[in-house]
Amino acid sequence: MVAFIGLWELSANNLFVYFENAPVLVVVITFFIAWVGCWLPIATLLAAALDFKLNQPLKDNHKLPLLISLYLLAPFIVWGAIWLTNSSFANYGFLINISLIFSLCLGFTLGVLSLVVIFSGQLWLGWCKLQPLNIKQITSIALPIFLVGLLVGGIEELVFRGFLLTQLGQNYPIWLAAIISSLIFALLHLVWEQRETIPQLPGLWLMGMVLVLARFVNGGSLGIAWGLHSGWVWAIACIDTAQLIHYTGNVPEWVTGKNKKPLAGVTGFVCMLLTGLILGILDW
Repeated sequence: MVAFIGLWELSANNLFVYFENAPVLVVVITFFIAWVGCWLPIATLLAAALDFKLNQPLKDNHKLPLLISLYLLAPFIVWGAIWLTNSSFANYGFLINISLIFSLCLGFTLGVLSLVVIFSGQLWLGWCKLQPLNIKQITSIALPIFLVGLLVGGIEELVFRGFLLTQLGQNYPIWLAAIISSLIFALLHLVWEQRETIPQLPGLWLMGMVLVLARFVNGGSLGIAWGLHSGWVWAIACIDTAQLIHYTGNVPEWVTGKNKKPLAGVTGFVCMLLTGLILGILDW
């Protein structure tokens, strides 16, 4: 037993030494392999329980349990990376305090308001119409969607603008780390839906860059980025679920967003650029 414990301690020490000095790409690749590897058994059990087959299209009632299970695992995998690389959650911009909560609220408000401005402009120009009868649905869906948005925004920011950006920033100029992390962020959305995601890839990349800017404006904290991300997810999900907006077809899809996805059109780009401009003003 003593020999076994000694062997374990030796192996653990060697592992610490290796990962503390390992190339950044090795750490990043190991992180994502570990995340997916730990999730696959859970996903398999969930797929069996939901009677989901791989050759079937991914429906919302299948996607949500799979997504939540994947995202709930992420903090533990990040903690494992922290343990192996002798880092901390604070290094990745995640430190729970009053400042984080304030920044989260600020970011959420800014995210929702940016979409209010964009959709108000489209309503004024006649590109879409509001469905007043569906507004009453908001009261029943707002809270659950808010909780999901908070989870999705928090985990994606911890992983992409926290862990990934910080790791890449150790070996690359920060502008290049931002470009690479935002590209990975965009491409990994293809895991869930390919047909609807492909037109959104440029918009998702730009969204990632804006969220990187949000972290720097916030002094390295993820608070504003988390709030922005959650605000966008919450607002778009509420609009889609309640079917609040009907597009008139007065302008091409590439303007309003292909498949009714704002990030797949000019309006989504305008929203991201407007948010980036406001962040720049806040930083100034």
